Amino acid sequence: MKEKIIERYLKKRVEETGLCLKWNSPGTAGVPDRICIFPGGRVVFVETKAPTGTVKKIQKEVIRRMRNLGAVVYVASTKEDVDQIIETEAEIYADF
Repeated sequence: MKEKIIERYLKKRVEETGLCLKWNSPGTAGVPDRICIFPGGRVVFVETKAPTGTVKKIQKEVIRRMRNLGAVVYVASTKEDVDQIIETEAEIYADF
């Protein structure tokens, strides 16, 4: 399965309740692929990978820095990973 399939699935699932925007940040290597906005204004970032893909060193560093600043960053490499993200976020925004 290719990364673009995981990314399309993420977009489909997130947009059932929110927004899933492609992060286009020229000149900034390593940023996650998607910015996801859920009800209540909850914003999370998602790096998508093929099931056999790996997170590059620069991506790991950016994700680490983002998390240290309090951002929520997920890595999804399967449809099951995406489903888990949606489930986790649904529990958070269920109160809104």
